[in-house]
Amino acid sequence: MTTDCAFVYNIGMIDTLLFDLDGTLLNTLDDLCDSTNYALSLFGYPVRTLNEVRGFVGNGVRLLIERALPNGEKDKTDEVLAAFETHYDKNKENKTRPYDGIAQMLSAVCPHYKTAIVSNKYDKAVCDLRDKLFPQVQLAVGERNGMKKKPAPDMTDYALKMLGSKKENAVYVGDSDVDIATARNGGLPFIGVSWGFRGREFLVRCGASVIIDSPSELTAVLNEQNKIF
Repeated sequence: MTTDCAFVYNIGMIDTLLFDLDGTLLNTLDDLCDSTNYALSLFGYPVRTLNEVRGFVGNGVRLLIERALPNGEKDKTDEVLAAFETHYDKNKENKTRPYDGIAQMLSAVCPHYKTAIVSNKYDKAVCDLRDKLFPQVQLAVGERNGMKKKPAPDMTDYALKMLGSKKENAVYVGDSDVDIATARNGGLPFIGVSWGFRGREFLVRCGASVIIDSPSELTAVLNEQNKIF
């Protein structure tokens, strides 16, 4: 666990936790890869490896598909995206599982903190997965019309408003450079998770100063911060 220079933005007691979804709470990579390759194959395009898809995710499914398409075929994004979403809606729970320790962590924090999932995945999928896998989390916010995606602060600002929380009492938990930028742009402290799609070394290179290596470490970090108050 790395906690140097923790919570440089925060000036109050933490009472709100905002979580990224893919790579933070859920390992969704296999299902994302399967749906991506289904859509690519449907249009006769070469499929992508799991590691390629790992590098494509984080900025929403439209950019995932744009990145997966061959050069010169980006004009097909809408059609391939529609095929992806149709397949993913029916298959998003085939291989997707919470990371080890997530259920126990949420059981520990949800009774004591206001909680939300804030993800660049499209809103229907985020809400479906929250309802089925994490009903104890109060709010789910996914990509939707009229709201800028992460790393813009619009989604975290909206979640805080809906929860009745202030940013000085909130923290964002995620696994990627997009999540780091989201926290920075929203004036939130950031807790990085090393078990996700990017890994500890990547998070350190991107400037994360608080990184946990297992979900069980989250409560210790929060308790340490709240001791100040």
